[in-house]
Amino acid sequence: MTNEDERELEAELTRLQQEHRDLDAAIDALHQSPAPDLLRLQRLKKRKLLLRDRIAFIEDQITPDIIA
Repeated sequence: MTNEDERELEAELTRLQQEHRDLDAAIDALHQSPAPDLLRLQRLKKRKLLLRDRIAFIEDQITPDIIA
């Protein structure tokens, strides 16, 4: 993996982590509302799970394999 590839992955990782935090805040706000939109809540949670999986994948790509 080249340095440029690694920088691109780190930039995407940062963006995805921020989006994940934003979704967390949006989900919390929806939970606090008097009549939460359950469909929207479900979609936000699903998006958050997809982001978590993508974040884990990118972190695995960036972190070098260590043979023990």
